[in-house]
Amino acid sequence: MAYQMTFERYELKYLLTPQEKEEIMKTMKPYMELDAYGRTTIRNIYFDTDTFRLIRHSLEKPVYKEKLRIRSYSQVHTEEPVFVEIKKKYKSVVYKRRLQLPEGVVMESFQKGKSLPVHSQIGAEIQYFRDYYKNLIPAVFLSYEREAYYALDGSDFRVTFDENILYRREDFSLGSEIYGIPIIGSHQTLMELKTSGGIPLWMGQALTKHHLYKTSFSKYGCAYQRMLTKQRDTGGYKYV
Repeated sequence: MAYQMTFERYELKYLLTPQEKEEIMKTMKPYMELDAYGRTTIRNIYFDTDTFRLIRHSLEKPVYKEKLRIRSYSQVHTEEPVFVEIKKKYKSVVYKRRLQLPEGVVMESFQKGKSLPVHSQIGAEIQYFRDYYKNLIPAVFLSYEREAYYALDGSDFRVTFDENILYRREDFSLGSEIYGIPIIGSHQTLMELKTSGGIPLWMGQALTKHHLYKTSFSKYGCAYQRMLTKQRDTGGYKYV
């Protein structure tokens, strides 16, 4: 199955209890179907400066913000494909651009500071990002289990459910086992509604019926804030 490489859409996030997830799933049943990948474990390596410039700026809720990460949808080895992604947000619209390359090629590029062996517009954008921020390093490893649903009417409306969201600051390998520190409760689910247009009427009615309200939630942002709390508790250094 081919992967989409560019996105322009709204992403609305909701934290759900098990009961709320069950009600939403019931509502979705006539309109949506689980994609062919089923329940997957997504692994991400987020890159940042040594002072966490990117995530600190993001948490200030600016009009424009951006991130760079490497992502896989399973445990991978050297020759298997992973994604290098730039994710930008401007005035509530999310733009994502990504490349697919073998894991070994990508990791060597970032470890040695070499350009990716790609000559394309997206490749140029990723290189500009790396050149602009300079000396980007792996900052956080984030993993979570995801179920993604697509609309049966052929629209681009999608719903994802993320659970077991974990972060760590070691073992930055997309081929590693899953472990880390949780950033949401064990019985919570992060639901994301993704669309380039409006939310379907049936979903809007379900959100209203169950009193569900969107929240501002960044997985990397939550991980960073937990890191700061831990450092304050242990007398760690302060970022400037």
